[in-house]
Formats: sequence, C-alpha cells, structure tokens
Amino acid sequence: MTLTPASRRLRPALLRASVFALAAALATPAAAELELSFYGGWQTSPHSRVKGEYGSGTNQSSTFDDLIGWDGKSFAMPPYYGVRATWWRNEAWGFGVEFSHDKAYAPEGEMAAAGFERLEFTDGHNIITANVSRRWLEAWGSATPYVSAGLGFAMPHVDVTPVGGEHTYGYQVTGPAARLTAGVNYPLNDRWSVFTEYQFTWSDNSADLDGGGSLDTTLYTNALNLGVGFKF
Repeated sequence: MTLTPASRRLRPALLRASVFALAAALATPAAAELELSFYGGWQTSPHSRVKGEYGSGTNQSSTFDDLIGWDGKSFAMPPYYGVRATWWRNEAWGFGVEFSHDKAYAPEGEMAAAGFERLEFTDGHNIITANVSRRWLEAWGSATPYVSAGLGFAMPHVDVTPVGGEHTYGYQVTGPAARLTAGVNYPLNDRWSVFTEYQFTWSDNSADLDGGGSLDTTLYTNALNLGVGFKF
C-alpha cells in the first residue's frame, strides 16, 4: 500500500480534528462492554462534481469540471461492507472506531464525456472514523435504538485513467471524512445480536494523478445496512 503526496492537501483544521477524535477513541480504556459489529448492505453515491487538471501527457485540455452520477454497485466484487468496535462506557454512551469499504463508479457515458477511460474508487472508497455513540436500552421492548457520529479520513483506492494519460492505481489519503448512523439492534442472546441501520458518509477528496494532474471531488454515500454484533 503506497500513500501519495495527496495527504499534504488535507484541510488542516478538519484533519487535526479528525486525528484528535481518532486518537481519543483509540486511547479509550477497556470498558465493561466491547461490541464488534460487522455489516453489509445496499450503498449508493449521489451526484458530485469532479474538478482538477489533466497531466501534461494526456490528449485533453488542461482542466476539467464535470458532474458525475456515481454508481455504488454494492454487490459487485469487491462488495460494500463495514466493521466497527464500540466501547460502551455505560448503558447509554460509547466510543469507538469504524471502517467502511464504500464504492463509487463513474458511469461510462459521463466518464467518457469528462475525458476519462477509468474513473472509480472501488477497492474501495475506504472511510475510517472515530465515533461517539448513544443507545437506549430496551426502549422498544427488547430492541435497542442507537445513533452515532464520527470524524476521520478517507483512504480510497484511486483507479483513474485520463484519455491518453497514465493509469493512477493505488491507495491515497485524500481528505477528511464524517459519518452519521441510526439503527436498531435486536439481541439474540447475551452475546450475539443482529441490527439494521441507515448510514451516511461525507468525504472531501483530493487525489494526485500519475503523470501529473489532480482530481478533487466531494463524495457522499447513503447505505441501508444489515449486520451482526458480538459483545465481550
């Protein structure tokens, strides 16, 4: 895994806040209850603008600014999935970390119109956050509703080829990210549970292109997740 100089263009204030939040979550001491959650589901990515500069070796004009209607393709390989760890400090509040393997493909027609042979973040558009969580035990009988919010960073696998240009293919730290989640957990026994949830992510991405040039886009995702949890 090779990280590129794109990380230098992260917005300083948001990056500092993300790193601080992640460090705080990782430094949280072991609590009475640790919950691991694993999920998959249906993830989409709405339209966003893609801006930047082509490398000098391409056949394109120097800059681009295009609206892309991204496809999520949740079940195409590699599939969309996520995992998180939550340290519940008491019956209501918890802290944790989360990784989600989101995906964004540019449709062929829009990709070609923007001057690209490949334009995707599919292995994946990885979002890493530190979360704060709130739950309401037995609020709906045995079911437990919960919400969480997180700050962190995006580390997508950038797969981009301008027409006539070089193929950019690798992981980059591209910018700050945030996550919001709301769901319901259903216990099966003292340790195992199942859950369903809605999740939204935002990331502000700036990727370096091999052969020169750059690509900037803000990516949003919406997901309906189903998962399983395990408590220690």
